[in-house]
Amino acid sequence: MATRRLFLLDSIAYVGPECDAQVVVCGSHGGASAASFVLQQARRHLAVMFNDAGVGKDSAGTVGLAMLQSVGVACAAYSHLSARIGDARDGWENGVITHSNAAARALGLDAGMTVRDAVARLDAAPAPA
Repeated sequence: MATRRLFLLDSIAYVGPECDAQVVVCGSHGGASAASFVLQQARRHLAVMFNDAGVGKDSAGTVGLAMLQSVGVACAAYSHLSARIGDARDGWENGVITHSNAAARALGLDAGMTVRDAVARLDAAPAPA
């Protein structure tokens, strides 16, 4: 069984190579600008979880999930009503998933699951290609 490191990042802007093939829970919204920080990494993360920021106009708070799906990164968003925006620890401790991309669903991450349970499930997931 693999053991993943969990990175709690209040802002996804802090993501770096130490997060490669690991799980990141961040306090950032799941919008395009946030997803771009993950896309700029040379290697891919197993999973990234964002705050849904209330989803917003044209799904602006969750559009990053589709962007990360295009490169095979499992991505989910947790409810802004379950955890504070900008507070990764609160997201990990209290977050409840509201949205997930196909890569995340393939790993068993679905709406209604707690972020803690999702992180536990990811511990045995295969490393990203």
